[in-house]
Amino acid sequence: MQAEYLSAATAMEEALPDVLMRIVSELHDVAYLIERIEPQLSGVHGEAVLDHAERLMVLQGIDLAVQKTRGLAEFIDTITASIPENWIVDVTTALNLVKLADMQKALSNGMRHGHSQPIGKAVGDFEAF
Repeated sequence: MQAEYLSAATAMEEALPDVLMRIVSELHDVAYLIERIEPQLSGVHGEAVLDHAERLMVLQGIDLAVQKTRGLAEFIDTITASIPENWIVDVTTALNLVKLADMQKALSNGMRHGHSQPIGKAVGDFEAF
């Protein structure tokens, strides 16, 4: 019984730098998705957005969220370069906490190329919580 537990636990062990680079990729995706919202919000109200300080603060907050997300991605990317490839982590518990199926798949499969989020989905498609 204990041997079964140990073999199941080690099935999701991966090199820490690989895991961190997938997180970097996800953070860049988040920044891109947030950035896509900004023009939509500013376009909804046109020039009136400049008249309302609260709306302007919201747009600045969106810009700050993009900058912070990209900054975190670059920080993790930079420190990952100094982590030995033989450092291994078990990602099983962490993956079980991720609720978005697309993100869980991107973080678990070891592949990271392009955007992990389905940016080309049809309007109206969403994942209910």
